[in-house]
Amino acid sequence: MSLAFTDIVGLEAAKQALLLLAVNPALAGVAIAATVGSGKSTLARAFAALLPEGAPFVELPVNVTEDRLLGGLDLEATLATGARAIERGLLARAHGGVLYADGLNLLDRSIVAHLMEALASGVVRVEREGLSAAHPARFVLVGAYDPSDGEVPRGLLDRIGLIVPFAPQTDARLRAEVVRRNQLRKGEAEAGALPSASSRLRNEAADDETHMLRAMIADARARLPHVRVHDEQVQALIQAALSLGVEGNRADVFAAQAALAKAALDGRDRVDDDDLRLAVRLVLLPRATRLPEANESYQAQDEQPRAPEEPGRSERDEPNGAPQVQSEQLEALLLSAAEAELPKDVLNLPFAMQQRGRSGSRGAALNNRRGRFVRAVEGDPHGNRIALLQTLVAAAPWQAVRRAGTRSSAQLAIRKEDIRIKRFRDKAGMLYIFAVDASGSMAINRMREAKGAAIRLLQDAYVHRDQVALIAFRGGRAQVLLQPSQSVERAKRELDVLPTGGGTPLASALLTAWELAQQARGRGIAQVTLVLMTDGRANVGLDSQASADKAGLQREIQQLAALLRAHGVRAIVIDTQANYLSRGEAPKLAEWLGGRYVYLPNARAEQIAKALT
Repeated sequence: MSLAFTDIVGLEAAKQALLLLAVNPALAGVAIAATVGSGKSTLARAFAALLPEGAPFVELPVNVTEDRLLGGLDLEATLATGARAIERGLLARAHGGVLYADGLNLLDRSIVAHLMEALASGVVRVEREGLSAAHPARFVLVGAYDPSDGEVPRGLLDRIGLIVPFAPQTDARLRAEVVRRNQLRKGEAEAGALPSASSRLRNEAADDETHMLRAMIADARARLPHVRVHDEQVQALIQAALSLGVEGNRADVFAAQAALAKAALDGRDRVDDDDLRLAVRLVLLPRATRLPEANESYQAQDEQPRAPEEPGRSERDEPNGAPQVQSEQLEALLLSAAEAELPKDVLNLPFAMQQRGRSGSRGAALNNRRGRFVRAVEGDPHGNRIALLQTLVAAAPWQAVRRAGTRSSAQLAIRKEDIRIKRFRDKAGMLYIFAVDASGSMAINRMREAKGAAIRLLQDAYVHRDQVALIAFRGGRAQVLLQPSQSVERAKRELDVLPTGGGTPLASALLTAWELAQQARGRGIAQVTLVLMTDGRANVGLDSQASADKAGLQREIQQLAALLRAHGVRAIVIDTQANYLSRGEAPKLAEWLGGRYVYLPNARAEQIAKALT
């Protein structure tokens, strides 16, 4: 039998946070930091029993795919009808209830982005592979994580109201009680299927407590719209947030909502000081980025002359029943309580750690075998992993035609053109080196179109947070216009002013690209892709002798291409030569590089961008 919410020993702050969330869904979620084996997952699942009747409790696996998260094609219905049918994902299934994620800090970045969007909008949108749908997805998020495994993304923490920071369990009595209860349950389980009388009594007591908590939560939910928080109390929360270095306005709203939920749960219609203290503890303190200043300001407040009281009026009462306490006094009260709970090193709090260590995220590398599956493309199944679902989707509309004339109506006919292979994105960085031919022959052969295609490719690389370098080659040698960077604007400026004319030092471009690739590997960038935009008509070598000898120039280029290929540099050659002028130089260059060949004059920039995948 699973443990009841009240049976779980310890984790008191987490229990308080979950009860507030059950009362007030406007808090959006709870993030619980605790070590492995602390009972955080057991507590979250026990929380499901406190939800209103019919409210879903959906678990989000750490390795969840985007298809399962957002929803996608209902394969069985699609194959049966020949028309695409959409299946709801986990976000939509959690609508009206709880989405539980254990390992919140281990979720993939794209999954976190979809989760943040659903929390903000309350809707999950499916726009992929010809599918288009929108499902309601208003849920509260209960997340648990072990801080030793890394940080939870700042943006996700910013969208949920309650954060329970890590606190090591140092109470020996509580730990002993956990062991005692575990041994008791283990002994009863080994004794046989029939529970003892004492076990039945404990289970009945736990059921009674669960029913009582559900009734309390239901009553608090009904009371919540009528609970009032005074302006001075809100001002005190805001000032406390500023003193603790809490950024953004969401925290202020969440703090007020937490105080309202606590008052409703206690059966009151007005917020009091204890409610504010709990809001500071669960909302503001975990977001603190600095210690509050010394208490001189509070002492100065006490020395200020007090306004005379009106006859017959209590010091703490107003006609409307709101407490007559200055926001400065409340702020001092809240900060004094906060200081008592702040860790000695405030930089260990999650928001302070992320503020201290902020840095741009590196892109991920596309590859054929490992990492996170990001898309399916047409391709050869040999040496690649087949995307089965996408292959069936491509084949489904043609089944009626293909079955015609066959004996078995149940036979599934899949052809070569239906095959889709998987593309993955791993955590290693990727560098795109754009080498643009600016020679005289290139100026004749659609330099403007080449620049447009390059800009589109740069933008696509930026979306995936990849780094970009830009090489131009003309005259006697190649030149690095842009060192590896994520700035599309800088690359666009360099392309806009790129001069043209002169010889075609293709060998120098290949050597420069190899040098950039080696430097990138030294910085830990795992994969490098060279995008060559050229007509392939080289006429300038690394030295004057090679330039004079056409065969020697060809050998030089062939050797450099083999060097790039041997070092694992992926290559894409975009041919800018008109068909009637072409002698097959660019296709031959792509062959030497072991890369992909794309013909620019017959392709739009969008089509060329797909070559990067």
